[in-house]
Amino acid sequence: MTVSGLERLVHAGKPFAGQRVGLLTHPAAITSDGRHAAHALLDAGADLRALFGPEHGVLGTAQAGESESAATDSSTGLPVYDTYNHSVEHLSGMLAEARIDVLAVDLQNAGARFFTYESSLYDALAAAALIGLRVCVLDRPNPLGGQAVAGPILDQAYSSFVGRAPIPVRHGMTMGELGGLFAARLGVEAPEVVTLAGWDPARLFGATGLPWVPPSPNLPTPISALIYPGTCFLEGTNVSVGRGTTTPFELLGAPWLDRGFAERLRAAEPAGIAVREAYATPAFDRYAGRQICGAQLHVTDPGAVDPLAVGVTVLCALRDGWLGRLRFRDEHFDLLAGSDGLRTALNKGRSAEEILEEWREPARRFAEVEREPYLLYARDGEC
Repeated sequence: MTVSGLERLVHAGKPFAGQRVGLLTHPAAITSDGRHAAHALLDAGADLRALFGPEHGVLGTAQAGESESAATDSSTGLPVYDTYNHSVEHLSGMLAEARIDVLAVDLQNAGARFFTYESSLYDALAAAALIGLRVCVLDRPNPLGGQAVAGPILDQAYSSFVGRAPIPVRHGMTMGELGGLFAARLGVEAPEVVTLAGWDPARLFGATGLPWVPPSPNLPTPISALIYPGTCFLEGTNVSVGRGTTTPFELLGAPWLDRGFAERLRAAEPAGIAVREAYATPAFDRYAGRQICGAQLHVTDPGAVDPLAVGVTVLCALRDGWLGRLRFRDEHFDLLAGSDGLRTALNKGRSAEEILEEWREPARRFAEVEREPYLLYARDGEC
């Protein structure tokens, strides 16, 4: 069984002895017996002074693009600072106001560049450097494993809170490993990392033995997290990704689609996926209260699924069947993709295989060269 950085730290006793601690965290930061990181640190004797919340908040009650306002945490009595999508200068002011000696970061990521916890770590490192604050990452497994690397690499001109650094969508790194890479890109001191024990980068989250807590309200299961790096591109279109249903990122649709969408996807035979014609009425988000028609992607073999291939296949099916109805939200789509390259390729009619082939060599180079100095866990075989 995998042992998280948090659990290793508290089992060692007296975490951060003599140091005033701040904790950037969320509900998925738990021990194997379900205790939240804040309580685990306090129980172990840490001098925890403040909590810092990312997107969705410390309690995880906020929806996508939202966070919980600054407050006092009812269960610990600690002040809570909202860090979501603030400037580095603003963040450094929060950190200074909290009067801490070390910022511990315990965030379960989703393994995708555009998941905002990666950006929260990036900005926290930059903000901490401005005031000379020590940062320590309590590591957790990448739920997609650490072997496969895929997708377009971000063009720095498209840097935003859904992608700060030039890395692929599926980067195959833990937060601790990303901390080293981000620090090098920023030119700041690398964070300390309390590493995982027993993590196999060749396997998905289900093999860790750890309980799954949604890192976002819209990633309710490890399967939704597996599909997310591919179907999230649809957030930059006028197609619903199933927010407001019980299967976000697995159920895709729109009022103007018909059963032909599922038929096209089924004909493409995405590896590890069975496709079902599906209908739903989202309770919130896009097309709230309206019936949508589309497809549900049922994962039959998680190890065979390539989420980026699934995402591009979906986009090509929409383009080829509903060219007059599909709309891109150009700026948002390009920020998710990391450039305008994917949108341009789709508009030029390029096939899914042509698009995926263009990404393979840059992703391979990133996997084998650029990320190599920052890996904390041995990888075997091909990336």
